Amino acid sequence: MRARGVVLQGALAAAGLIAAFFVWQREPAGIPGEVVVLDAPKQTLERVRYEDASGWVELFREASEDGALWLRLGTKTLPRELRANETAEKLFIRFAPLRATRSLGVLDAETLAEVGLKDSPRKLAVKLTSGEHVFTLAASSIGWGSPYLRRETDGQVFLLSPSLLPDLENAANRLVDRTLHAFGSGEYDVLSVTSGDSSRTFLVRARAQRSAELVPRDAPDSADEAARKWHERVWLLAPAQADFLGRGEAPPGGEPREVLRVEYRRGDERLGWLSVARGASGEFYARTEHTAGWAKLPPWADSIVQDAEKVAAGR
Repeated sequence: MRARGVVLQGALAAAGLIAAFFVWQREPAGIPGEVVVLDAPKQTLERVRYEDASGWVELFREASEDGALWLRLGTKTLPRELRANETAEKLFIRFAPLRATRSLGVLDAETLAEVGLKDSPRKLAVKLTSGEHVFTLAASSIGWGSPYLRRETDGQVFLLSPSLLPDLENAANRLVDRTLHAFGSGEYDVLSVTSGDSSRTFLVRARAQRSAELVPRDAPDSADEAARKWHERVWLLAPAQADFLGRGEAPPGGEPREVLRVEYRRGDERLGWLSVARGASGEFYARTEHTAGWAKLPPWADSIVQDAEKVAAGR
């Protein structure tokens, strides 16, 4: 009996684990009263595209980079591809499943015109691994307070949450990843600075409740305070969203000329780098291991370039 009891308890435990697994895999329930517009697990979501008369926006997974999320902005010029930020990640998964606050059924032509759905240029397309689903969105003159959506396959009209679409309309300002590095300030222990013909390597020495010291590798007994202060300015560089160029896009006047480079390592492992380059009109651009392309720096960046010569030369 005791052996049979142990077997029974083991079977019940296994059943519980299996049940817990399927509950975990299931999409979280929506707000009471919500209706499902497009029923799909988030694992099948490949691309979300929003377009209107002025251009279009796409969020899509980069298959070659472990599923990283990218943002494609389409305007009158060539499309621009940029890394998407955490806000975009949270927004993206809201489209699978796509939920609405209310279903209005099939509306007649007069009512469609009243809610802004007749001949509207605004479209939403959600691509899954099984195919693409297209929707019409109410014209912008109706306002974001009433985001009506019409499912093209059957003409059903839904009222979306007002918080779902504004980020797509303002994607260039809200969804661009402005992060310069994929690692944190405490993860590297060696950095090298190269400017012109000079190059210098520093060891990073941590200090309790204070910024880490930069110690020249060729003079390990004396920290370089000027280099530390200079690098703090470098690490805090934060180009504006509008100043990020897309993947494969060159600045006006062509590829800029590198004038400064910082390399980051942890022991023998290379973590990343920062390149600062001068453009054709004298402006400065930055690029790192994480950015999609060049990002224009503010005018005061010229002082960082000037001081880099002193840091790299040990003056």
